[in-house]
Amino acid sequence: MNQKIVIAGSGFAGMWAAISAARAVSLAGKQNQVDIMVVSPTPHLHIRPRLYEAVIENMSPDLAPLFEAVGVRHLAGTVEAIHADRHEVEVLGTDGERVTLPYDRFVLAAGSRLFMPNVPGLKEHAFNVDQLSSANALDKHLKALAHEPETAARNTVVVAGGGFTGIETVAEMPQRLRAILGQDAKIRVVVLEQAPAIGPDLGPVPRPVIEEALAECGVEVITSTGAVAIDANGVTTSTGERIETRTVVWTAGARANPLAAQIPGEHDRFGRIHANQYLRAKGAEDIFVTGDVAMVATDDEGHLAAMSCQHAVILGRVAGHNAAAELVGLPTHPYSQPKYVTCLDLGPWGALYTEGWDRQVKLTREAGKALKREINTQWIYPPKAERNAAFAVAHPDFVIAA
Repeated sequence: MNQKIVIAGSGFAGMWAAISAARAVSLAGKQNQVDIMVVSPTPHLHIRPRLYEAVIENMSPDLAPLFEAVGVRHLAGTVEAIHADRHEVEVLGTDGERVTLPYDRFVLAAGSRLFMPNVPGLKEHAFNVDQLSSANALDKHLKALAHEPETAARNTVVVAGGGFTGIETVAEMPQRLRAILGQDAKIRVVVLEQAPAIGPDLGPVPRPVIEEALAECGVEVITSTGAVAIDANGVTTSTGERIETRTVVWTAGARANPLAAQIPGEHDRFGRIHANQYLRAKGAEDIFVTGDVAMVATDDEGHLAAMSCQHAVILGRVAGHNAAAELVGLPTHPYSQPKYVTCLDLGPWGALYTEGWDRQVKLTREAGKALKREINTQWIYPPKAERNAAFAVAHPDFVIAA
């Protein structure tokens, strides 16, 4: 009977885990002895880093031809239960059928979900750009505003959360609104951030550039303030102010997929599983964790992998390789990603590219924007559905040099 690798998720980490595992199996010449299966609702990669954009096109490339080319099977469904003691996972298929899958190695690559605290009206009235369906819902809503009577609420957008996603979303919004409501529309675009400064996780070095860019884009920044209640026509802030708006976009952070809680071991405050440098879950035999569900150091200085595409891609390659390597007799590979960069889209102003965990500014405005376009339209997309081409970029050491 063939050995089995089951991978939960076909996002950045899951896709690359599958290709990397297939590569390792191929290197060992054991394609007919190891089965690799990806479980996800559909064989598509949702390009979540781009969902803040105004034009939602080519955001869900089909992975089926790629999986077929590298010898990976896909099961349309969702892993609902992990039985580490029995080496089994329970899957609810998209057809409604339930199936139990045994595994020799399991890779959890189920990603993250938007953090949705108990704010009155949040689930009923706020929009977000966390998933393709929610980005499409926001786009449909914004375009429908053109058919409403002109009011301050119609012409106002509030983005709740001034982190990476919030900044990228809000920087696009003035231009996006004017394209819908007219260039002379009296619009108001506001970003609320609970911390004392915008982009708290981005640190102080790039902050003046971000503030300059948002001001130039026409964004009003309100710090030390959060949203405490949302309704169909406005938001109430933690300072007691009411902002009349028909559009609140929630971008207040992420949490690991709840499946992570089913894996034994220690978890961090985001729900991520503590993993060793080979991405094995510390509390579970034969389970690897990767992408947004993994808490692991990127270097010897103690920096932790972020919930980002940048880290998920390499985490996926390492987890997939190691899961397969243990079965086919190849050396396992420690995860290491000492180089850290950010490229923050700032709408019509351009983009900001930084290097290092202290985020030293390297490129701004159009130079930064050109790099951001290259990242968003080329680097993060799947490789060609051709076996050798995919394997060439799937080894755990592969890094695109910026």
